[in-house]
Amino acid sequence: MKDSVPNPQLQASRISATVSEGFTVTTGDGKPARLAIIDDQGNVIEAGADVAWAAWKVCIEVQENFWEGLGHLVVHSSPPGDLKLAAILIGKKAA
Repeated sequence: MKDSVPNPQLQASRISATVSEGFTVTTGDGKPARLAIIDDQGNVIEAGADVAWAAWKVCIEVQENFWEGLGHLVVHSSPPGDLKLAAILIGKKAA
């Protein structure tokens, strides 16, 4: 299964993870960094520990669902396409 998804070699950063600590991101020279959600125009929508934990939760949940055979192979951090929720979360009118 590990070979079924892309494995890009990041040039200027590193991502690691442990079961108990979730994702850790650093710059290429080992300095602390943060994960971010960036829209298609380059705007940072959210960044930081909450983004990392939300991403980790989705990764863990989809894997657990797969192992349990629940058939839920897609997991979202919030309802997809929920514009009202998106507006609340990012504090502006959602498209």
